[in-house]
Amino acid sequence: MPVGLLHLISRYSASEDAKTPLHRLGTEKWSTAKRKAAEKIRDTAAQLLLIYAKREAQKGFAFTPCDEDYNKFSQGFAFEETPDQEAAINAVIQDMCRTRPMDRLVCGDVGFGKTEVAIRAAFLAAQSGKQVAILVPTTLLAQQHFETFCDRFADWPVNIGLLSRFTTSKTTKQTLASITSGTIDIVIGTHKLLSSDVKFKDLGLLIIDEEHRFGVQQKEKVKAMRADVDILTLTATPIPRTLHMSMSAIRDLSIIATPPPRRLSVKTFVREYNEDIIKESILREILRGGQVYFLHNSVKDIEKTQRKLQELIPEARIGIGHGQMNERQLERVMQDFYHRRFNVLLCTTIIETGIDIPTANTIIIERADKFGLAQLHQLRGRVGRSHHQAYCYMLTPNEKTLSKDSLKRLEAIEEAQHLGAGFTLATHDLEIRGAGELLGDGQSGHIEGIGFSLYMEMLEKAVKAIKEGRSFDIDDMNNHGPEINLRLAAIINADYVPDINMRLSLYKRISSCQDNSELRDLQIEMIDRFGLLPDSCKNLFQQTQLKLKIEPLGIKKIDMGDNGGNIEFSKDTTIDPFVMVRLIQSMPQTFKLVKGDQLKFFIESEKEQRFERLDEILKLITKKPKK
Repeated sequence: MPVGLLHLISRYSASEDAKTPLHRLGTEKWSTAKRKAAEKIRDTAAQLLLIYAKREAQKGFAFTPCDEDYNKFSQGFAFEETPDQEAAINAVIQDMCRTRPMDRLVCGDVGFGKTEVAIRAAFLAAQSGKQVAILVPTTLLAQQHFETFCDRFADWPVNIGLLSRFTTSKTTKQTLASITSGTIDIVIGTHKLLSSDVKFKDLGLLIIDEEHRFGVQQKEKVKAMRADVDILTLTATPIPRTLHMSMSAIRDLSIIATPPPRRLSVKTFVREYNEDIIKESILREILRGGQVYFLHNSVKDIEKTQRKLQELIPEARIGIGHGQMNERQLERVMQDFYHRRFNVLLCTTIIETGIDIPTANTIIIERADKFGLAQLHQLRGRVGRSHHQAYCYMLTPNEKTLSKDSLKRLEAIEEAQHLGAGFTLATHDLEIRGAGELLGDGQSGHIEGIGFSLYMEMLEKAVKAIKEGRSFDIDDMNNHGPEINLRLAAIINADYVPDINMRLSLYKRISSCQDNSELRDLQIEMIDRFGLLPDSCKNLFQQTQLKLKIEPLGIKKIDMGDNGGNIEFSKDTTIDPFVMVRLIQSMPQTFKLVKGDQLKFFIESEKEQRFERLDEILKLITKKPKK
């Protein structure tokens, strides 16, 4: 098998199996789909180049490195940092101390300590005389963050402001004036932070909590800041586009996967709607002295649902909370629930972020099929925030009425019950929904056309070219590296690795090796798993090794048989043409230049000598001329 063809094998994954396009061999449909995708990727990469250029040209602010004050502040954290949390904090601090503006995503499950990462970053910024903006999706989360930050900064001369529905007009006016004058160091707010009324004196750090909760317009406003302001994004389940950008090395990524001590995973059940399940689960929680969230995401009949629940469970004390209540009323409801004045909170998705009530350890979600994966995971994260066992019931109509995507989401959320499952769910979401356009608000149909794996592989090539400052064209994106055909059996034999899926996986892993050490490690692994390599497998590894050697030289193709062969060069080959000319002049019977870009050679070789002879030829054409 020619080595260049190994790269053509990739896993196809998109949103719906039913939409998977099948192309007949010998037609141009696959090439057309790939070319269209490549054109779209080129446009995306061009926009990314503009963002990169702005960020590189306009140097950011290098924050003051950690000192005694920072260490003293860090010691005020009431808990011991988990290893992942500590690594995330260190990565953020290192980014902030560089002149290049930070753009880091911190992904960690609910309650895994992301807020402390933000607090440390905010302290470093305030200490360096810069302002910090913390953008959150809900008034409840804004209020909770405000209280947390005020508590952590209580012993430090740092002024903290709040902008949300809960603040009065007078307080809002004073806060806006203080932001403009620079007397407020840290401001926490909802989308109001993005309004034209907010004018920062010297903004240095923007922290975005739960990016997936903001609409496209808000994200466009945030994007305008990305050229020179340090950006820190916190999320439990990154949206596909955000996750994809991190995986493509467009954004830096830190994952907090270590759970806090004594934390238990939330037991999750997906069930068809049943009043017996509702009654049993609520009664069990109440009888053990706990509290329950009952999520009914429809304000118009929420009171009717309250009456039904009260009839079903007379022992329950039920309160109602939703986003259409006025600020004071909603705040009072949440405070009453926190102080356990009632034990069941009938609510809408307003509780999705910002509610931290350790005694609430059961959540029931009606019509769970209507929510996205990120939402379901966030809602489940409202319970299980202490050492008690927590339960989540996701209720749906009859399974036959659900869409394929809904079933996939519910299956994924039920399977991913382990602690730290947010990142796993985000990658599921990436495959269910597709990555989407990295810089726009639409989903890209080209991912459906060629599959996510190949789309991502092509995008990575474009991003790599951008980072290296190279120009690139569509043909480069479709280029899978040098093609080598030595008329040798270079395959993984079926009797050596019987399983076809395993063989395809190994082909892909061999072709994806970046250097000889990776190849050697894979070779050792295969010998350990399947026994000594047969000759055809050895040839495959040698051909791949040869490919890694000739790719930097700008060699497109090597074709060789018993009596010789030819080497084809790309237009940007690094081989010195004068060396080639001298070689042809000194050995005209052996070497000949054809079509200006091919070196034909006449050298007899047995099959077992091919690699040795080729190595000799490569040494001759790469030999440095004598001065």
